[in-house]
Amino acid sequence: MCGRFSLFEDIGSLKEQFQFDFPDDLDARYNIAPGQDILTVINHGERRIGTRMRWGLIPFWADDEKIGYKMINARAETVNEKASFKHALKQRRCLILTDGFYEWKKEGKQKQPYRFGMKNKKPFALAGLWENWSKDGKEITSCTIITTSPNEVTEKVHDRMPVILPEDKLDLWLDSSVYQTQELKELLVPYEAGFMEVYPVSTAINSAKNEGKDLIAPINSL
Repeated sequence: MCGRFSLFEDIGSLKEQFQFDFPDDLDARYNIAPGQDILTVINHGERRIGTRMRWGLIPFWADDEKIGYKMINARAETVNEKASFKHALKQRRCLILTDGFYEWKKEGKQKQPYRFGMKNKKPFALAGLWENWSKDGKEITSCTIITTSPNEVTEKVHDRMPVILPEDKLDLWLDSSVYQTQELKELLVPYEAGFMEVYPVSTAINSAKNEGKDLIAPINSL
């Protein structure tokens, strides 16, 4: 599961790294939670554009938007089979930009949060799916993060990790002309562990109300 992440990189740097257009500023966020609007990148014609979507996919056929809170993640192993995700996998894929994500490990009677990111501190792109939903005049564009089995870094803390896309595979993931399930699922694998780092952070991250740079500071060693 991936239930919390951050994105505090300057929007200009993000646009340069991931080559997308986005007209707005972006607030630094250290504790992004489900149900909140997040920055995603999609293909629009021959260019990439950034857009805000609600985290927690609401299937187009859903009666109630609250189902999105149960759809913050999609499992790579079954994403092509589940009614909530299979159409989006073929037609509506996106990048979800982040510079780190959090997972929790039970240690004694408490759960200790850990932060995962790249050793080079650069932002990276998670594999996402998106959907449009409308009912009674209300329209919401929402998304989900695909998860897969852990690598040697994430398995120390959790049995799942978000799918991190290598930069040379971003075009393929966003290419709407690619819709073969097998070709897409070959991208949904654990990221190379040697590029990643992990360290424990304060339990202040547990509350989605908390924000600020202090949340990403290491408290000790793993």
